[in-house]
Amino acid sequence: MAAASLLSPGPYHILSYGTLLGTTFFHSFVGGIISFQVLTRPQFSALMAKIFPVYFSMQTALPVVMALTYPGDSSSYSPSGIAGVFDSSNRWGVLVPIAAIFASGLANLAVVGPATTRCMDERKRQERKDGKKNYDVPPHSQEMEALNKKFSMLHGISSLLNLGTLFAAVAYGFSLAARLQ
Repeated sequence: MAAASLLSPGPYHILSYGTLLGTTFFHSFVGGIISFQVLTRPQFSALMAKIFPVYFSMQTALPVVMALTYPGDSSSYSPSGIAGVFDSSNRWGVLVPIAAIFASGLANLAVVGPATTRCMDERKRQERKDGKKNYDVPPHSQEMEALNKKFSMLHGISSLLNLGTLFAAVAYGFSLAARLQ
C-alpha cells in the first residue's frame, strides 16, 4: 500500500499545492511584514533581493508540478495530469487558477522582479550622487523622485501579481476540496 501511494501523483499534487499556498500566505502576511518591521531598510532590501528569485521561482514551478500531478477523477472520467487540467470540465476550477498562478509567478520572476531590482540599484547609485537615502525626509532630487515613483509602481505591480497568486491558489483550493466531498 505505501509503495503504491509513493507512485501515485495525488500526494505530490497536494504537497505542491500546500507548499505554494503556504509560502505565498506566509511570505505575504507574516515573514515579509515582520522582516520589514525588524530589519533596517538596507538589511530588508538585501534579504528580499535574495528571497524573491527563489520565491518567484517556486510560484512558477509549483503550478507546473501541480498540472503534471493533477489527480484525475474516475467517477467523472476526468483524466489525470495535463490532460485533466485541460479537460473542458476543469476549465474554470483547475486550468484558470493554475494558469493564473503560473503566469503571475513567471511575470514576477522574469519581468517585474528584475525590473524592480534594477530600479533599486539605480536608487543606490542616485543616493551616492545625492548624498541622501531614498527614504530620507524630502526634498529629493528630481532623479530620485522619479526613481522612487518607478519603484513604487513596480512594487505595486509585483504585489498585485502576488495577491493574484494567492487568490488563484485559494480558488483552486475550493475546487480541489469540492472533489473530496
